[in-house]
Amino acid sequence: MPRTHPLTGDALNAAVTDALVGIHAEHLSHVPAKAVTFHDTNVVVTLMHDVLTPAERSLASDGSSHAAVRDLHQQLHEVMHPDLRAAVEQLTDRTVTAVLHAMHFEPDVSATTFVLDEAL
Repeated sequence: MPRTHPLTGDALNAAVTDALVGIHAEHLSHVPAKAVTFHDTNVVVTLMHDVLTPAERSLASDGSSHAAVRDLHQQLHEVMHPDLRAAVEQLTDRTVTAVLHAMHFEPDVSATTFVLDEAL
């Protein structure tokens, strides 16, 4: 349902951050320590700090390769993509054309980038 007055600026960034952190917590039972969103033209980027779940952190510390943990993290994130996409589409009143996700171990940070369709 399109908004009559779409959110913009800091209000949009805060709403996207809150929605994505909530989805992350719902799916993974883990809340990142810090999160922030930036929006410019047709790109929305959310950075989350201390994003690894306790299980992922445990696997990494028990000698599992970072590649295996990264693969697991990516698979878990892909399960969330429909909910993440829907939240960003609802808040921006735009269509998400691509979702890109990357993570890093030290520091423990992830970035989710949403590419939006052209503004009307």
